[in-house]
Amino acid sequence: MFYTSMFFQYIAQYLKTRFQYRADLFVEFFSDLFSQAINLVFILIVFGHTSLLHGWNKDEIIFIYGFFLVPYALFSAFFNIWDFNERYIVKGELDRILTRPIHSLFQIILERMELESLVGAITGIAVMFYAGSRLGIKITWYDPFLFLVFVFGGALVYGGVFVMIACISFWADARTSIMPMMYNISNYGRYPVDIYNSVIRFVLTWILPFAFVGVYPASFFLGKKEWFGYAFLTPLIGIIFFTLSVFLWNHGVKKYRGAGN
Repeated sequence: MFYTSMFFQYIAQYLKTRFQYRADLFVEFFSDLFSQAINLVFILIVFGHTSLLHGWNKDEIIFIYGFFLVPYALFSAFFNIWDFNERYIVKGELDRILTRPIHSLFQIILERMELESLVGAITGIAVMFYAGSRLGIKITWYDPFLFLVFVFGGALVYGGVFVMIACISFWADARTSIMPMMYNISNYGRYPVDIYNSVIRFVLTWILPFAFVGVYPASFFLGKKEWFGYAFLTPLIGIIFFTLSVFLWNHGVKKYRGAGN
């Protein structure tokens, strides 16, 4: 109950702060929409030169992209830790975090959240409905429940991977470019993994499992039976990777030396 109360108090304070600068908020909304539109245009350009991409048609790729946007939006809203090394380790703000009676990771997640990123989830659902209508996908009574399970599983995959990368800072506190590079690699999960070679498929499935954020869970709704097993592994992979990240975080905090001399 304590953590639930803290969660909603942080959200209330965040909303008060953001609505003080409404113009900035709307600019960020349109910036996110513009970025998503560019990615969608890229897909349309690719299919302007070919009708199929390794057996996947344009609407299927668009559907996968739409699904990918939903867990990615949750991740972006609550795991904005791309500058963890510079802000909390190099500048020493983790010292402030560790003086408070609340788990350090939970606190960092809440104070760095960007709820405006959730607009990406609305865009993703709209894209899915558009592509799904063109593909003739029928919605059954259990699809919304599976959708939520897959989305939260995908968000946990993203969160787990990036929290583990942030944990590197506990042992190597120098500025690093690993986080931006990983953000670029994560974009590969929005496309079917069978368009890549076997090594990249293995990495995107078991090492950096970004395929569980997009193509694998989306394939269930597309009726790709050969991927159903991977689709239902999505929540399990998400729980495993996020649990490992929390374990690594707790161990890393014990190694933290502070920002003083």
